[in-house]
Amino acid sequence: MLGGLNEIGKNLAVIEYEEDIIIIDCGIAFPDDEMLGVDLVIPDFTYLEKNASKIRGLLITHGHEDHIGAIPYLLKTLNIPVYGTRLTLGILENKLAEHHLLGQRELVTVSAGSVVKLGAFKCEFIRVNHSIADSCMIAVRTPCGTILHTGDFKLDVSPIGGEMIDLTRIGEYGKEGILLLMCESTNVDVPGFTPSERKVGASLDRIFMNHTDKRVIIATFSSNVHRVQQIINSSYKFGRKVAITGRSMINVIGAAVKLGYMDVPPGSLVDIGDIGNYPPEMLTIVTTGSQGEPMSALYRMAFSDHSQVELMHNDLVVLSSHAIPGNEKLVNRIINEMYKKGVSVYHDEDVVHVSGHACQEDLKLIHALTKPRFFMPIHGEYHHLMQHKELAEFMGMKPEDIFVMDIGQVLELTPGSCKKNGTVPSGRVLVDAYGVSDIGNVVLRDRRHLAQDGLIVAVAAVDIDEQSIVSGPDLISRGFVYAKENEDLIEEMRDVVMEAIMDSLDSGATDWMELKADVKESLSKFVYSRTKRKPMILPVITSL
Repeated sequence: MLGGLNEIGKNLAVIEYEEDIIIIDCGIAFPDDEMLGVDLVIPDFTYLEKNASKIRGLLITHGHEDHIGAIPYLLKTLNIPVYGTRLTLGILENKLAEHHLLGQRELVTVSAGSVVKLGAFKCEFIRVNHSIADSCMIAVRTPCGTILHTGDFKLDVSPIGGEMIDLTRIGEYGKEGILLLMCESTNVDVPGFTPSERKVGASLDRIFMNHTDKRVIIATFSSNVHRVQQIINSSYKFGRKVAITGRSMINVIGAAVKLGYMDVPPGSLVDIGDIGNYPPEMLTIVTTGSQGEPMSALYRMAFSDHSQVELMHNDLVVLSSHAIPGNEKLVNRIINEMYKKGVSVYHDEDVVHVSGHACQEDLKLIHALTKPRFFMPIHGEYHHLMQHKELAEFMGMKPEDIFVMDIGQVLELTPGSCKKNGTVPSGRVLVDAYGVSDIGNVVLRDRRHLAQDGLIVAVAAVDIDEQSIVSGPDLISRGFVYAKENEDLIEEMRDVVMEAIMDSLDSGATDWMELKADVKESLSKFVYSRTKRKPMILPVITSL
């Protein structure tokens, strides 16, 4: 695994046999609070790039960002075929178009039940239920035995669209014998079965029935087309028009409608720019931003920066989602801002959201059907993986047959054995701005330094031959102290810089780097002694 272990997101699995490699999923993770200025996090592709000639294809389980978001970055360096279901590839096409890759890489459409032969592997896509349509498990037949990769799934016996998870096919593989089960662990700490998506539809009906005098704004994940379908159905039932805002929401819904995964009643959708033509109480607005993401449509509404929607005191905002771990602060911030505007906010997760991930009883069912020889929990933080290990032991597996892995570790399989066997290059790549490569840990460290203690620039011009200061030194402070209110301190710092330059010149220094280092060391010591802070010191020494 090059991603998806001891973390949420960035899912990427690699299966290798002799001269053949296949990849399953290639997703992103979102930056945490420490990753200042970082837009997204993708896996380290070093191992794949070094073994490019062996790669036979990339298989995608479903169209969520944490499973497809990094594909454009991978395809910029590797020209490999990509296999996925219709909706999954429809969403991916929009991403490839943004990266100017559309039409330059081979996209192969498959469906549940399709079998793809890639080198030594035969890969079958198996239908599952999830919070996005067209999701699949992938069973990989290898010369050593069968590997079942579940992707993300849940058991929904009454799905909104399509059929329920293909338990029959999973059971057939279990009877044939599964060498290794790779099963998701996101909700392993949640008891019971995951509720059906239809539960949300009944809740939406009640919301519309009880708030006939309000404009309703519903924020949800753009990829959950079944949720959006239910919002449209309930709105149509109560005579409301529906407007959609948010780029990702528009792209995904557009692809879903085009491919036939959504059924929109005629006349029910209106352009977001035309909402002023309808009474507010007859409108439903579906938006992105349920995770409080800065610059999302709901975020811009909350902070009065949306070009078409201005929140009013008579609005009801429904957050039809749960906060992804790490996003709680962002979600609370946006909720607080909406309350300040007098907006009613509805965010009872148990009523307006159900998870797309398997809870404990769903997971037990998969273990019971598959009866794997070996097991590796995937897709979760370390505590998720360990809890899934305990669940597998409860289901009868021996502890020595369960492997809790870390990113980059190699799991070596034979027809009768399984063991950890070394590591390959792995990690995370921090992407700063769309399409820009890894910014590196040094840049991230400097950003943290600047954010915490600020910056001091010391500027001076010197004459090396005359051993004198021609101009300056001048000090520029940013994020450290306000110069006008700390003139005495700034003047003392200027004296320290001048003394450091003269001492360095008097000692015969002629190297610019040595001169700058002396200034930096002297000023750093002085500033810390006076303020107990360590701002970034940037000496700019020139000659005239």
